[in-house]
Amino acid sequence: MTRKRPRGVWSMGWACIACAASGRTEHVPTADDYPDTIVRRVRIDAGGGLGWKLSAIVTPREKTAPWKVVVVTGAPSWAEYWAPALAALPQDREMIVVDRPGYAGSEPVEYVGDIRVQAKALAPLLKARPGQKVLLVGQSYGAAIASLMAEQNPGKVAALVLLSGYFGESGPTARWLIGLGSRLLRVIPRDLRHAVIEVSGQPAQLDHLRAALSRLRIPVHVIHGDKDDFAPIEIAERLVAQTRARRPIRFERVAGANHFLNDEPVGPLLAALEGCIPVRKPFRLRLPRLPAMSWFGAPQARA
Repeated sequence: MTRKRPRGVWSMGWACIACAASGRTEHVPTADDYPDTIVRRVRIDAGGGLGWKLSAIVTPREKTAPWKVVVVTGAPSWAEYWAPALAALPQDREMIVVDRPGYAGSEPVEYVGDIRVQAKALAPLLKARPGQKVLLVGQSYGAAIASLMAEQNPGKVAALVLLSGYFGESGPTARWLIGLGSRLLRVIPRDLRHAVIEVSGQPAQLDHLRAALSRLRIPVHVIHGDKDDFAPIEIAERLVAQTRARRPIRFERVAGANHFLNDEPVGPLLAALEGCIPVRKPFRLRLPRLPAMSWFGAPQARA
């Protein structure tokens, strides 16, 4: 039986402090709960010629799955909180969840504030096997970064999901935490410090997000809980309403859900993501209709 990872803002913050004190990069190492045939931690090279190594967790598969789900997490960026979702994923799906640059086991140690740089660094996650398609998921702060990744890598992303997206305006819980964190920047652990700085500096970068969304030709889905007091659903609704996209953006309101949609049980989350995968229509060969012929080879008159 797997242990329950700390959930919610307070418990995750305390887990981060405990993690920093112990020198771990994972609060509850995934290897303690899952064999590496179910959830495996890997290291990959960052894109953009940055020379960084990124840490991520993946679902190993012997056969190529038709769809690969790529998850860009929020702030703080801890892939391990998606481990239960990876473990519950069906065999015909693959998933990779990354610790973003500057967090957990990913390089660099320093803060990386520019979302365009992060998008370039994370581009290798979009590499797919032959015949495989990618569903790109941006969670919370990662929603803006995922949007840039999709726009910068045309043809590599089949559909984009903005999950509990954070778009520059905080709810009451986030405002209080950011205010407190800003006063304690010198003493709080690195990951919490980077999260506070990231969220505080995001509004100045939202033009990059809006421009990316307006240029995308792929399906875009927004999934948001109506009880989200960290990134209010009204802000996500306003972004969708104001974005002049090339195709309509689908908005899914999740009744009663808060900011952490990847909390257990993970069934509803996986079902919501599955609903964002385009359904391929079966191919039907249609032959042209020929005129009805008489016995003597001449077309019959129609009434």
